[in-house]
Amino acid sequence: MTQTPDSAPFDARPAAPTTGIFGDSGGAALPSAAAAEVRLTDRVEWQTVALAAGIYGGWAAALAAGGGALLPLWLWAPLAAWCVAWQASLQHEVIHGHPTPSPGLNRWIAGPPLTLWLAYERYRETHMQHHVDERLTDPLDDPESFYVTAGTWERIGRLHRNLLLVLNTLAGRLVLGPLWTVGRFAVAEGRRLHRGDRRLRNLWLRHALQAAAVAAVVDGAFGVPVWLYLLAVAWPATSLMLLRSFAEHRPAALPGHRSAIVESRGPLAWLYLSNNLHALHHERPGLAWFVLPKVFRANRSAVLERNGGFRLSGYGEVARRWLLAPRDHPRHPGRPV
Repeated sequence: MTQTPDSAPFDARPAAPTTGIFGDSGGAALPSAAAAEVRLTDRVEWQTVALAAGIYGGWAAALAAGGGALLPLWLWAPLAAWCVAWQASLQHEVIHGHPTPSPGLNRWIAGPPLTLWLAYERYRETHMQHHVDERLTDPLDDPESFYVTAGTWERIGRLHRNLLLVLNTLAGRLVLGPLWTVGRFAVAEGRRLHRGDRRLRNLWLRHALQAAAVAAVVDGAFGVPVWLYLLAVAWPATSLMLLRSFAEHRPAALPGHRSAIVESRGPLAWLYLSNNLHALHHERPGLAWFVLPKVFRANRSAVLERNGGFRLSGYGEVARRWLLAPRDHPRHPGRPV
């Protein structure tokens, strides 16, 4: 498997600038054709409902154990962080129309901002932009891209370039990635708010109330200081989220060759709710997490042929290859400006 982009040129038509979790180009959001692909399930998927109950119950139990000094920090905090990252995977399921036919109920299931920083509605909006596969990885059109344009690369200083190279190592992504991600996202959203986006202002006001409620539960009900929760739970939870996304996309001439298959079968596959089978998810985004592995096993050869053999054996291979080495160059090969 190779990480280099296909030799054919990437489509570099003028972009509709976006702002997203990983950056901001300063313009209006890209209209998402992928949004039309979302179809609510026609039945209640009890597997996912039970999973949601387990996630929130596990999160509460871990915090109760920590606040009550029943478990040491090194044990309860990773358990809570795992549950927060798991909830992010649950939110991803809800974005794609699961687990009930009711969009309001689905939002209620996914809505509590356990990370404190990420608003579900904003995640939903930017993620649907990400699913426009023709623009996947494009630093101006894909809100989840970590790449920069060639023009940006030429303009930034040496320190900034070195930071981007460090962020393209797995160690850098896991340690510094949460701060970089949240910081850039906050700056991007702040710019849009400064331009007078009233809809976005109302969205973040609602999120602030929800985050305050979560913080009150964390501190008031469980006795865990919010600063400790941010450092010991939310930060590592975001690192776990970034581990999944680290190697799941690459620039390539063909959209189908831009998404990876990571054949993890262990706990991380459960944590990511089968989203490690990312190429298949982009082909069929409406498949539930418990269906994806079955469909992949039945169509493995065809899926890998369609994604150009972009495959990794698991997250162990990701760590062996790129723990300290940049996975690829931060400069996007198809974006000259």
